[in-house]
Amino acid sequence: MSRNIESWKRELKIGAVVRRKPGVTQWARDNWKPTAVLPGAPDAFWKELVRDGEVVDYHAGTVTMELFRADVEGYLVSLNMAAPSVWVIMDRDQTNRSPSGWVVSAVTASAHEALDALDSGESQVEAVPIPESLAAWIKEFIDMHYIEEPFKKRRRDEVRIDGIEDGKGDARISQESDVFRSPTDIKKSRVH
Repeated sequence: MSRNIESWKRELKIGAVVRRKPGVTQWARDNWKPTAVLPGAPDAFWKELVRDGEVVDYHAGTVTMELFRADVEGYLVSLNMAAPSVWVIMDRDQTNRSPSGWVVSAVTASAHEALDALDSGESQVEAVPIPESLAAWIKEFIDMHYIEEPFKKRRRDEVRIDGIEDGKGDARISQESDVFRSPTDIKKSRVH
């Protein structure tokens, strides 16, 4: 069965919604947190969507989410979570153009990729609820490529235990006596 290379990978433009709330400490004036994704969104950069008092939702950016055949287990983990999620990854804004100091660098459906970004300590990584249409799109890709491998118990090599042991250890190393002797059996000369 041959599959064309196009079926090994999928791409979709995804917009990330980031909410700004007033901070709760004097050191953090604002709290910025990804809250949703917009499948098929047009390009945008910190476009205000909704304002409710001091709480503002922004379309922070649009990135291309890619699905790869090799990552289907990570996608399956994300879809089977208690609350199925995709992950928004934000990095520091090097251009200083964003109001939050962060830019959306990726949206991923792989829990493994999100964990790798989180482990770096450089990125802000948040799980957001996955829209049903996006979940169906990802599930279709998983169904095309996921092959469950049955568990195989590893068998140990059989070791013969009925052989004769002469207690001399490795024959290539010269030994004066039994290598398994007790250290107290060895008499040391006393120096006064």
